[in-house]
Amino acid sequence: MKKWLVPVIIIALIAIALYSWGKNFNNTAVELKETATRSWGDVESSYQRRNDLIGNLVKTVQGAADFERTTLTEVIEARAKATSTTIDANNLSEENMAQFQQAQSGLSGALSKLLVSVERYPELKANQNFLELQSQLEGTENRINVARDRFNANVEPYNKHIKTFPNSILAGLFNFDDMSYYKADAGSENAPDVDFDF
Repeated sequence: MKKWLVPVIIIALIAIALYSWGKNFNNTAVELKETATRSWGDVESSYQRRNDLIGNLVKTVQGAADFERTTLTEVIEARAKATSTTIDANNLSEENMAQFQQAQSGLSGALSKLLVSVERYPELKANQNFLELQSQLEGTENRINVARDRFNANVEPYNKHIKTFPNSILAGLFNFDDMSYYKADAGSENAPDVDFDF
């Protein structure tokens, strides 16, 4: 065997190993990111379902002629803000997630106020459409929570994959950035104050 052939074989083997490592890293990162991105779509879909139900709920409540218009207006405005705040699934940055979450929290607060206000309207509480919509909203809130938990569970393996050494080297070269987790609303660790002072 010629002396120059040994270094060429070694270089070729190193090149093949590096190519294989890069290919495996990239393909795994793409798969994990797609799974996390798809689960973000499930989060948005759950919020969209809630927004659709709220429209029907507002129409039902508007039927109660003497219902507080300011409460309805708050819900309608919060719903409009929540539906106008969207995030590109390819740019799930900490800042974008916080903005989206703030809009959704505003809607949750207005909706909670609406549901507490309903307690003063026995004819509305007995309305079958309202009861059904209220039940669907409760189920949707559970779906939203499950979707957010699944999203976080899918972000974790992607972030681990791109942050562990030596993958972190390739992540920078291939422009794989970490994804932000969906976080609890600020202050949610504190028990809410419930005020039934009508």
